[in-house]
Amino acid sequence: MTDISVIIPTYNRLWSLPQAVESCRSAAAKVEIVVVDDGSIDGTWDWLQAQRDIVAIRTDNWGKDWAVETALEQARGEFVRFLDSDDWLRRDTNERQLALARETAADLVVAGYEDFDDESGESRVNAWQDCDDFVAQQLGEGWSSHYSAFLFRRTLIQGIPHRQDFALRDDRLFMLEVAMRTPRLAIDREPAFVHRRHSGERLQRTAGFTRDLGYWTHISIYRKILGLLEQRGELTLRRKRAAVRMLWPSVRTFARAYPKDAAELFEWIKRLYPEFVPPERRAVILGYRTLGFAMTERLLALRVWKR
Repeated sequence: MTDISVIIPTYNRLWSLPQAVESCRSAAAKVEIVVVDDGSIDGTWDWLQAQRDIVAIRTDNWGKDWAVETALEQARGEFVRFLDSDDWLRRDTNERQLALARETAADLVVAGYEDFDDESGESRVNAWQDCDDFVAQQLGEGWSSHYSAFLFRRTLIQGIPHRQDFALRDDRLFMLEVAMRTPRLAIDREPAFVHRRHSGERLQRTAGFTRDLGYWTHISIYRKILGLLEQRGELTLRRKRAAVRMLWPSVRTFARAYPKDAAELFEWIKRLYPEFVPPERRAVILGYRTLGFAMTERLLALRVWKR
């Protein structure tokens, strides 16, 4: 049986893909590398055909979510991990996390990661931060790392797809759904992978309408998850606080272009968490109370007040 399936979706990333693939290979663990070329036109498919130890899949540029789901249908690992083709695993990550999972019978091995800036050559380690409520952590209490640093038991994630309707924030929704299954955790204290920062396009770097859609998607995910937690009787005050803390900057930013829609979100937050006090200047809070959220945000957008 294959120990780990590493799923790598890619689109026109031949310049970085070989490093990502090489970082997954292992002499000590049985690693299946599944690369989904989502319609690249830069020679990626030809390169994949020359690699004998890769499961190569070709899709028609339907996006990362469909690419990942297609890969999962073919993957055979006891454990699964996800890696962007821009990034790479650190040395011995697969072997170390596999050993941890088996020693502890963990469903999920979590870890921090390393940031690397292509332009400056500088790197920074983001160590894992412990938290005794994994759901609250994923909602925004403290720092929750990146899911490419994690090793998932296949049975844990069965039935949790990367949902196309939430494509701009699919990783966040995926992790929240995983957290709601209360997995048994093991902690890898070493950084698991390197997240490359570069000038090229990445899904999380957007502008204009797509940026605003990303904020709306983020907010929609939280409303969905909080609603599910409430139905299950698991929406604690702690989790409400974590969610509102994470959501508030998105609501404020969304309000610049869509103050009326953001005002409805503000009212929803107040119903969800009546004790919430916006972390804003007194003048802004007073404006919310006397003029209403939408009018206050319109005035702020016109620079009548300084934010």
